[in-house]
Amino acid sequence: MQRDELAGWLRLALTPHVGPRAARKLLAAFGLPASIFEQDPAALAQVAGSVQAEALGREPPGFAPQLEATLSWLEAQGAAPRDIVTLGDPGYPSALLAIEDPPLMLYRIGGPATPQRALAIVGSRNPTPQGLQNARRFGRAFAEAEVTVVSGLALGIDGAAHQGALDGAAPEAVATIAVVGTGLDRVYPRRHLELAHRIAERGAIVSEYPLGTPPLKENFPRRNRIIAGLSQGTLVVEAALQSGSLITARLAAEQGKEVFAIPGSIHSPHARGCHALLRQGAKLVESAQDVLEDLRFVLPAAAAAPVLEESPEGEDPLLAALGYEPVGLDAIIARTGIPAPLLQAQLLELELAGEVARLPGGLYQRVASA
Repeated sequence: MQRDELAGWLRLALTPHVGPRAARKLLAAFGLPASIFEQDPAALAQVAGSVQAEALGREPPGFAPQLEATLSWLEAQGAAPRDIVTLGDPGYPSALLAIEDPPLMLYRIGGPATPQRALAIVGSRNPTPQGLQNARRFGRAFAEAEVTVVSGLALGIDGAAHQGALDGAAPEAVATIAVVGTGLDRVYPRRHLELAHRIAERGAIVSEYPLGTPPLKENFPRRNRIIAGLSQGTLVVEAALQSGSLITARLAAEQGKEVFAIPGSIHSPHARGCHALLRQGAKLVESAQDVLEDLRFVLPAAAAAPVLEESPEGEDPLLAALGYEPVGLDAIIARTGIPAPLLQAQLLELELAGEVARLPGGLYQRVASA
């Protein structure tokens, strides 16, 4: 993108009082941003309003250093390519043109964010061990089926879904896309710095926010419309009733996309958001194949096994007694008849083996094997 073209788009995006809706009206009326800034105030006011017309007549505060920083960022190409696509660019993701509020500009690190088949995986930032494993296994299964996994790079379910997709995707595939709520000159959370580098090398990281944008609370719910918009469906793995992932699910439904949810224990707060979605019409999911078949995506034979499998014969009786829901020590004693000291020792062995997770409140939960 040439300097003058970038300057026009950046100035339009940064102008106070001119939101995306007004900007799109101006673009529809006058064409590219350069043409908008050539109009007289009366013409601008007729389309966008007098306050907006007055604001368009001045450079936004901090515009010149922001433009220079953006140009420097574009020129400082690293291991993964960097670019900016705008609403008028042929490389703009066509899926986002269909949503109600497409971003004016998309900053991008990595490959094209225009996958043919994509699915969003979202959920809690504080999941159970089983939730983490489910997210990673579903992510891997979708990637093996050549479906790009879209998520938000957050801690918890998002990160596990990205990791699973990177594990399962072919080297040449767009494994996963992370849609973030900050400028692309920073990684949030910092704990995902290495993960972000891997995503950029084998997928893409995108943001609508200008460089330097910090992790503001209000930006994360807004970016969820892009996660839903890039995907043919949204899978919620675990979610409390107030989880931001339910916003993504709602936006997906409003966009006419399928919403899927994994059920959990009726006693677990991590499952209540998923159960609420199921009551509202989301589709219950037990395996990756459920989602792929519903969306009519072909699933390779190697990935056809259900994600949640029946317990095989001859398994450890204690594991069989645990089931897959969180359960307290007294309940396990009642189910097995094993004395408390011996039971605690056996649970510790299973925990160290990665087959059982200890949860807050003195609960235990079996972790499904890979």
